[in-house]
Amino acid sequence: MERPSALSALEQQVKARPLPRHVGIIMDGNGRWAEIRGVPRLEGHREGSASVREVTRTARRVGVSALTLYAFSSQNWARPADEVAGLMELLREYLQSERSEILDNGIRLNAIGEVDKLPRYVREPLDRLRVDSAHNQGMVLTLALSYGGREELIHATRQIAQAVVAGELDPARIGEKDIESHLWTQGLPPLDLMVRTSGEFRVSNFLLWQMAYAELYFADVLWPDFRTEAFLRSLAHYQQRERRFGLTSTQLQREDTQRAKA
Repeated sequence: MERPSALSALEQQVKARPLPRHVGIIMDGNGRWAEIRGVPRLEGHREGSASVREVTRTARRVGVSALTLYAFSSQNWARPADEVAGLMELLREYLQSERSEILDNGIRLNAIGEVDKLPRYVREPLDRLRVDSAHNQGMVLTLALSYGGREELIHATRQIAQAVVAGELDPARIGEKDIESHLWTQGLPPLDLMVRTSGEFRVSNFLLWQMAYAELYFADVLWPDFRTEAFLRSLAHYQQRERRFGLTSTQLQREDTQRAKA
């Protein structure tokens, strides 16, 4: 861990450069963190909740517009029943304990996925906090719950098919905007940075459409240990990359020169 002065300098450096508008995080490694320490897996998830809190605070403080956290995937329902029940209880505790902080700091809580599959004791505090924070103008914190990227695309495809059958949409004119308007992330900024922790190099069915032009960052840190410094380093790494969107470096430099003259 860096000294506080060095950490503060890193934060100031990050704040002084262009930030990603939308950051998505695959929070991986809670189970391995627990196994290494010989404690129940649920303790790893509990410690991971502390990382959620710290990373959210840091993202809001430096000025990230949208933060999307992969909290529970569609495939996670297949885990042992006691682990799923423990995860749901931790989620309920998080929604209750963070309610004041979210509301007091102007954060808007959002949720994506097949949220109706969540138990009522989770859905109720989730829905209340979404409604109560709906008019907040600060960072959008999105929890991906019972979420899968393929499931999202299937959902969007079904809605588009229904619009075609109803005569509301010409199939020959379907474009990117039509698809994006039916995604669960509709209304969020384009995904600029996707972070995965724990040293794994896969995207695990997360924001498959959205990451088309996102920068990918893989951290060799288990999620419970991924705190302010690690998050700031992911942002600093993003800031060192050239975002070309299919153009060449020369074209980008020409565009920058033209904007500077305008």
